[in-house]
Amino acid sequence: MRKHCCTPGQTTRTPSGTKRPSVTGSFPADPILPEMVSLAGGEFLMGSAEPHAYPLDGEGPVRTESVPPYAVAATTVTVAQFDLFVTATGYLTDAERFGDSLVFEAALPHDARAHPRVAETPWWAIVGGADWRHPAGPDAEVDAVRDLADHPVVHVSRTDAEAFCRWSGTALPSEAQWEFASRGGLSQQPYPWGYERDPGGEARMNIWRGEFPGAVSTPTGKTFTAPARSYPPNGFGLFNTTGNVWEWTTGVFDQRRRDHRAVIRGGSHLCHESYCRRYRTSARSGTTPDSSSGHIGFRVITAK
Repeated sequence: MRKHCCTPGQTTRTPSGTKRPSVTGSFPADPILPEMVSLAGGEFLMGSAEPHAYPLDGEGPVRTESVPPYAVAATTVTVAQFDLFVTATGYLTDAERFGDSLVFEAALPHDARAHPRVAETPWWAIVGGADWRHPAGPDAEVDAVRDLADHPVVHVSRTDAEAFCRWSGTALPSEAQWEFASRGGLSQQPYPWGYERDPGGEARMNIWRGEFPGAVSTPTGKTFTAPARSYPPNGFGLFNTTGNVWEWTTGVFDQRRRDHRAVIRGGSHLCHESYCRRYRTSARSGTTPDSSSGHIGFRVITAK
């Protein structure tokens, strides 16, 4: 049975009518911007047929893919980096234009539970005023720019990620580019470091640990996301290509579907083995390109 517990789409929202400014330009010379890692590219085995794979998600069949040389960001785009973009352009994200975004229920302030829920996944609340600056909603004490500057930016749609790319002279990765980078030079291993999820009992990624969706059980507590450079990097020097936040790609989840759901990769801090094992290098999921939530971010690439 296929369950997209982590990736509900928002298909009924109506924009407020506020227009976004056009986005052009390039990064200023500033050390806060993403560190890019050059990859030689080449052929690799994409997909998986291992027992934890989801065949209905299109993880298989295992096939040989080839990617040209390119450079990929060592981390997902952080709140501080996205703030530079917004400050320079005045950009309004989809969450800001629509007026709401999806927040995991345990992240809400205790006095702010009266929000509509996603019917199939009621742990997701539709929170007015939740956005990249206010990841738990406007009633929470968390201000992302102040408190989470080195964390992945979240509550960004694929449209928002593409706007950042236009400004920065970067691009979103294709699925093949994303998976090649995530594997870190290993072949047909489910994790960027090998076969075992927690080698020697050591946690290597930020996922939900404990009963889901029970008590707060992520290592980071109520911030849920971890800093973008948490945990050891993979063999290419890339951080958190599994766990922490889902990452937008240019892929289409199922070409046969008319809604053309966009592909996200890598899993997030809300993935749990009892429900969603999509925190693996080959795993994929899909959601609508205008969706935003507290566990989807993005990583950028450039051509060499």
